[in-house]
Amino acid sequence: MNKLKEKVLKAQENGDIASLYVLESEAHELLNDDGLQGFYANILDLALEKLTNTLEAHRQMDMSEVQDFATARALYEYAIEHYHAGKNKDASALFEVLSGLTNDEKFSKAMKLHQISADENLNIDNFLDKIADIESTQRSGTFYISEFQKEAQKLLDNA
Repeated sequence: MNKLKEKVLKAQENGDIASLYVLESEAHELLNDDGLQGFYANILDLALEKLTNTLEAHRQMDMSEVQDFATARALYEYAIEHYHAGKNKDASALFEVLSGLTNDEKFSKAMKLHQISADENLNIDNFLDKIADIESTQRSGTFYISEFQKEAQKLLDNA
């Protein structure tokens, strides 16, 4: 347990979100629910700090750069949490930010579909059932919902 704490502390001090994600499975084995909440809160805090720095520098994140990739993942998970909680306006705003945050066109387009779905008050279950193509997304290996059903194009056309 102390070794995990040392590794987590070092990653936090270095602002290393990617290393925290590497420690994720170990954290699940050793930490209780409160500890896990703290673990993920640390990832989110670092991601929000990196987001602020990126926006202030007027730059896009490079998805081929490990820390930018990990930051985008953390922010996406945060947006999905809001969407899952029924906070569609908050989720939509986060998806909008994410859509312009990176240099990855596929990620950007996917975030636009997430945003439109949240704006249309489509709940997360309907989004997953009618818009997202979960099987294709799993095959693609992305950390975000990246593949969509034909219904998604109708949503784009009507937006």
